[in-house]
Amino acid sequence: MTAVLVAADTALLLEASDLEESMRLLPALVAAELPGVTELVPAARTILVRFDPTTITAAELSERLLALEPATERTAGTGEATIPVRYDGEDLAEVARLLGVGEDELITRHQAATWTVAFAGFAPGFGYLAGDDPLFDVPRRSSPRTRIPAGSVALAGRFSGVYPKQSPGGWQLIGRTDLAMWDLDRDPPALLKPGTIVRFERVERELVRAQAPEHPAVDAAHAIEVVRPGVQLLVQDLGRPGMAAEGVSASGTADRAALAEANRAVGNAPGEAGLELAGGGALLRFRGDAVVSLAGAMTDASIEPGGGPDATPHPVEHGRPIAIEHGDALRIGAARDGLRVLVAIRGGIALDAVLGSLATDTLAHLGPAPLTAGAVLPLRGPAHGIAAVERTRAPRIPLPAAGEAVELEIVLGPREDWFTAAALATLVEQEWEVTARSDRVGVRLHGATPLERSRDGELESEGAVTGAIQVPPDGQPVLFLPDHPLTGGYPIIGAVVDRDLDRAGQLPPGSRIRFRIAQTA
Repeated sequence: MTAVLVAADTALLLEASDLEESMRLLPALVAAELPGVTELVPAARTILVRFDPTTITAAELSERLLALEPATERTAGTGEATIPVRYDGEDLAEVARLLGVGEDELITRHQAATWTVAFAGFAPGFGYLAGDDPLFDVPRRSSPRTRIPAGSVALAGRFSGVYPKQSPGGWQLIGRTDLAMWDLDRDPPALLKPGTIVRFERVERELVRAQAPEHPAVDAAHAIEVVRPGVQLLVQDLGRPGMAAEGVSASGTADRAALAEANRAVGNAPGEAGLELAGGGALLRFRGDAVVSLAGAMTDASIEPGGGPDATPHPVEHGRPIAIEHGDALRIGAARDGLRVLVAIRGGIALDAVLGSLATDTLAHLGPAPLTAGAVLPLRGPAHGIAAVERTRAPRIPLPAAGEAVELEIVLGPREDWFTAAALATLVEQEWEVTARSDRVGVRLHGATPLERSRDGELESEGAVTGAIQVPPDGQPVLFLPDHPLTGGYPIIGAVVDRDLDRAGQLPPGSRIRFRIAQTA
């Protein structure tokens, strides 16, 4: 028996009776080619269906989803993989206690079980492995860790999995492996695909990790040298939409409108890759002439001519193109409102795309590495692919600053029924403070009254969208931003509507949110 739940104003959640039915609904959905559907994200008992509301309404799509009959067979998969594991995880003793067995028995049964990749998600290369030993039904941690090392072997619910990269997560850690789950030099990059049979093998040797490569030397007529990167300086465009079922997040800039505004000012296409600077405080020196524009968070910015210490800096007006000569430096001060400054450079950035995009995904570690002092970023040059420069622009709307409040519209679902009536009231009546633990993965919020659940237990992993408001057991919500995990097991009480996502991406620590339920037609 299937049901359709609201997951966002641009997504529905198709819920099946069990994992088997979910795996047979996926091929039926693919074959149906429903109008307006842009992406499918399968999970344990659900399939997240993203759609374009200008093509089909949520009500129309819901009706067509409910009319679908599951295929007679699940999507076929082939292949086997053996994963060597050093069973030294931080949670090994606690998991053994929870399951009522000794550590040695837990390890033996984890190795003896046959595991099958039921679906992919969370991050590139992460496979949800369903086993044939009923022992393994493990609750997640009450509060997720902010950093789990790459190669960690973990358990949650009925699944086992291996973290491909360092990332946050709430699974219980029982060991680690040095086998790469995701490698862009491998075809395909993911070791584990749906249907792959997996076995774990105990090893005792120390694990060896390769060091991350440094930025390669760049000798280009047009380039940016990063003298000071600020808190976080990234290359960003509009991301990698449509790859979520493979565990690849769309990622992309946290403020799409600001990127488009900056690009229009210099004559680029709206989605051309630029720089996203969190908090300000950067100094960028240019090799060769360039034209740049700034948008997003408001800062004091200036051009410092390269003619010597007596040269007079001149200010940069946000949203306007400004010419930069060889040797000049762009100084970007601290953000006065908002959080992220978008910098567009006429002609764009001369890097090779990764899976079709230059976006830096900080959770999946895809795309160009975060820019550090001394990095040199090649540019195409100001004569490359220029369109007409937009001479007029709308007045700038101030962004929230620390201590200020902003209102964000949300839709409830898909798991609002996991919370008490008092919690639903608290969600919209209480102000939520943006904490310093926030990043591009999610805005971590704090409220005086945590959100109280109406039911205990674990929710099986299911897809999530940018803007989803996930609530861990401590009751303090996390508002997902572009680099969020694609699937998760904490209930989602609602989601910020698409038109407010850019504002959500500009919330600095210390600002406050008041949620308001969007009015439906």
